[in-house]
Amino acid sequence: MIHWQIYSAGLIAISLFALAGWILSLARDNVTHVDSMWSLFLGMSAYTYTLFFYELNARTILVLVLVTIWAIRLCGYLTWRNWNPHEDHRYAAIRKNNGPHFWFTSLYIIFGLQAVLAWIISMPLFGAIESKLPFNDLDILGGIIVTFGFLWETIGDWQLSNFKAKPSNKGKVLNTGLWRYSRHPNYFGEFCVWWGFYLIALAGGAWWTIAGPILMSVLLLKVSGVVLLEKDIGERRPEYAEYIKKTNAFFPGAPK
Repeated sequence: MIHWQIYSAGLIAISLFALAGWILSLARDNVTHVDSMWSLFLGMSAYTYTLFFYELNARTILVLVLVTIWAIRLCGYLTWRNWNPHEDHRYAAIRKNNGPHFWFTSLYIIFGLQAVLAWIISMPLFGAIESKLPFNDLDILGGIIVTFGFLWETIGDWQLSNFKAKPSNKGKVLNTGLWRYSRHPNYFGEFCVWWGFYLIALAGGAWWTIAGPILMSVLLLKVSGVVLLEKDIGERRPEYAEYIKKTNAFFPGAPK
């Protein structure tokens, strides 16, 4: 089997999982669980590629360990955060804007779209796993950056969860800890994770997989990340306007 066919097998695996998620959404009348599935799409792709290449070398083991830890942590956190019968306000708005047939259109505008995006973003995982070049220092650097991003994202999520758990903080803005240095430390951590995976792919000679981290960066900065979350947050939290003036949006920096 040639390599592009193996890469395509990742899309098939992800799509089948997305189809199962869509069927579940029909029973729940709620699509929010697609957030929990997102990291599993990417983890599933890595294991699919590994099954076809039949070899567990040092680079493949590094990728599988890192992507598994990342995927399980993010899936568990989002499942815990979204554990209620109400649909997330973002998806509720999409449902409202897509009329009475959202039950069907959600198959491709929610589940199908995220499956394809995850498949493209998984490109560095494929490039690293299919490589036969020796393990080298760039692999180690990539692993360090992935680990840093994972920890930064995890700490940011933990700090935000603790902040929201206190009733006295309702309507207030978290501006301490990592949130003192950027308004979206969890997204910055995610950014580091996927550029770290790209460095591991680059160590294996797969420079062409750069489309993956570029797409993730665009999503985080311009589509489903910073821009979407801050679209109406000023209306819900008046203090946020002042927070924007003093704090970097994405890349960490000293408060102004």
